[in-house]
Amino acid sequence: MNPQVISVTEFVSIINETLGFAYPQVTVEGEISGFNVNRGKFVFFDLKDEDNTLSCFMMIHQLKLPLEDGMKVRVTGSPKVTKFSKFSFTVREYELAGEGELKRALELLRKKLEGEGLFDPARKRPIPQFPRRLGLITSAASAAYADFTKILGARWGGVEVLVADVSVQGAKAPDEIVGALEYFNHLADPPDVLVLIRGGGSLEDLAAFSTEPVARAVAASRTPIVVGVGHEVDFSLADYAADLRAATPTDAARLVVPDRREVAARVEHLANQSEAALQAAVAARARRADRATSQLEAYLRRPRERVQNLESTFWRNLDQLAARRTLAAARTEALERILRGLDPKAVLNRGYAIVRDDSGRLLRDPATTRANQAIAIQLARGPLEAKVTKN
Repeated sequence: MNPQVISVTEFVSIINETLGFAYPQVTVEGEISGFNVNRGKFVFFDLKDEDNTLSCFMMIHQLKLPLEDGMKVRVTGSPKVTKFSKFSFTVREYELAGEGELKRALELLRKKLEGEGLFDPARKRPIPQFPRRLGLITSAASAAYADFTKILGARWGGVEVLVADVSVQGAKAPDEIVGALEYFNHLADPPDVLVLIRGGGSLEDLAAFSTEPVARAVAASRTPIVVGVGHEVDFSLADYAADLRAATPTDAARLVVPDRREVAARVEHLANQSEAALQAAVAARARRADRATSQLEAYLRRPRERVQNLESTFWRNLDQLAARRTLAAARTEALERILRGLDPKAVLNRGYAIVRDDSGRLLRDPATTRANQAIAIQLARGPLEAKVTKN
């Protein structure tokens, strides 16, 4: 009986089907050798240990952190035999094996991006002093989110917070963070400032914030951006690329909005300064008027023309003094109006109310509610709880 004869292509296809069934996904650890980028699109390298070498392939867009010969990595993917009968490993994900390798890769990437000017202090922009809308990028289930929103509300109320709920560690995190940055920057009415935060963790936990796509997206943001990742001693490449680096997520909240008590104190201080300056000006004018009166009395015995000139000067000075008093009173009244306007309760006392949905977000459109949905109403003299009966 003659054996079945198949072509080389069929045989290679059978081998790949067998490999795909037996090893649809496998993670291999080894040391990089012969790292090479071909035509700016394809990445080739060998993964080796003491006894064997494995040829690996991946696309350039998967290169989140720089690799070089000698680095120890874990690659995840699938094996196959190419049409050239070469055994190859197609890499879908990779991670550096150990904190030392990660530090090495981050330093390589930091030098590269620094050389391109991404961290140049001259390109950093000031953060708006009184933001109206804020774009927050973080995990909505994290302690960092809770701490940030708590401090934000305590310092300065009335800021609209748009939240992009993203992964802050793991393989999906870089793409989700970049996507959130692009979303906010392409809004027709973008926020006044963006905030990217994450709580503390190990170097591996924070690695997403030091990937090349995230660092470049932060640097390219059209909207000023504050980054607060980890604890005070932690630094990510996103920190270097941001317009302002916050030591922690709570520090980010303190940096993006002022303290209403400090603002009120500053306004009061300016009002006191204006009042003191007004009093000094009035006193100076009064002294000048006294001197003019004395001079008038001294010259009463002189010729009539001299007396008339002095009288004209006297009344002109009094007119100027009256005009300055009127102007000073108007300025004082304007400062008092500004101070009264800073009090959020003033708006509520006029009969207005602040309405929030059951997740704490501000309600502006009844179409965004649903029947029987719980809502919270803040009045001037306290809160009310209510339900939507019809929308």
